[in-house]
Amino acid sequence: MSKKPNILLFGIDSLRSDRMSLYGYDRLTTPHIDKYITEGGVFFQNMFSPSIPTTPGYASMFTGLDCFGTDCVALRHRDGLIESIKTLPEILRGYGYTSTCVGFHGNAANRGFDTYVKYGDWEPEKAEKMNFAAVPELERLAAQDQPWLLFMRHMDPHSPYYAKKPFDRLFYAGHEFDKNNKSLEPVYNFKPFCDYFVSWFPEGCTDTEYINAQYDGCVAYMDTCINQILEKLRELDLEDDTIVVFTSDHGETLDEHDCYYDHHSIYDNVLNVPLAIRYAGLPYVGRIDDICQLKDLVPTLLTLCGIGDCGIKFDGRDLTKAMTGEKIPQESEFYITEATWMRKHGWRTPEWKLIVALEPDFHFKPEVELYNLIDDPGENNNLAESEPEVVAFLRARMEAHIKKREAETGRENPMYTNLNWNGFGRPFESSEEAYNSLHIGDPEAAKKLQAKLAEKN
Repeated sequence: MSKKPNILLFGIDSLRSDRMSLYGYDRLTTPHIDKYITEGGVFFQNMFSPSIPTTPGYASMFTGLDCFGTDCVALRHRDGLIESIKTLPEILRGYGYTSTCVGFHGNAANRGFDTYVKYGDWEPEKAEKMNFAAVPELERLAAQDQPWLLFMRHMDPHSPYYAKKPFDRLFYAGHEFDKNNKSLEPVYNFKPFCDYFVSWFPEGCTDTEYINAQYDGCVAYMDTCINQILEKLRELDLEDDTIVVFTSDHGETLDEHDCYYDHHSIYDNVLNVPLAIRYAGLPYVGRIDDICQLKDLVPTLLTLCGIGDCGIKFDGRDLTKAMTGEKIPQESEFYITEATWMRKHGWRTPEWKLIVALEPDFHFKPEVELYNLIDDPGENNNLAESEPEVVAFLRARMEAHIKKREAETGRENPMYTNLNWNGFGRPFESSEEAYNSLHIGDPEAAKKLQAKLAEKN
């Protein structure tokens, strides 16, 4: 029997598909990934991470299960994954694979790798530090007889956006210290995050477009560094024997929706993520418009590896059938959740987005939000009050799905049971309480920086 293909999996934290030139963004942020995929790969236009943020996102990505199946919805997930669940490296081990995880240590969702390699994933020049750690590991894996899985968690698009020169000016030619520009004022005034922002925004910066351009610059810098890994794969003569995957655990909010420079909320800029695959054994090359989710990745990879029924009933679908033109039912409407800085859930269809707060949030948003995704793709016009029938219809669809999945898993919806999602042991009783309780950043360091900022202004 011939050796099974290797898997090189790029998990790119906080990467929005709509900020990638591969997906039509007008800034050339991902030229190396673009070329690599368009020459011999496939990319999915409508890929979603329905459970925000990192921990539930990766839990679904590595298990092929939805949030009911993993029982994981919160960033601060207590304990590990359910013991009976098998992760991708654990499944592959039974078929002769060895596995390595670069970065992403200390998270419940990363269980089962044979080797864990750390790098400076919260420091500037993250992608270069990633390569220093990943290239030797790739060479080590290539020298062995076993097939392998190498997972790399890239952190460049994750805030803080440390875009190194010349990437910091690659997509910005303005004056970021213009005192007449007030666009960053609401960001500086958002108490829960302001100390964090002041710690990494350039001192005296006033322009949101500059910060947005730093995000794009980080993506472009990471794309350049990723090319080094792809070149090493070619040098090792492993390109035809390796399934290369680019995806993300969730997207990112920039200056939209008042959820500044983070990835909480369940608007589409956070839900919509890339999925691009290159492999010599792909039955199709090009773009696929099917709606898919992170839970589809494991069953798809197992099929590409030539692994048939492994005895696990996945919640996700095998997307190779979408590549071959077979009829594969799409999950066109689905349940969405967030337990990062707010606890919300909702229901998304191709036309409508319903968002329901399970407790008051620190943005003082309405309890119910409804958006028409066709007329208002930016989700800026809340129609909940003017379209009560649509709200009732979508809520009924959501609640029916919850009851169905609770019955199938034998567990209550984790969005109802994980009441310590915020680290306080109980839900917030008011938006004021949430606003005054949640906080990131160093207040003392921020005070000094803010004093300098005030003096400069």
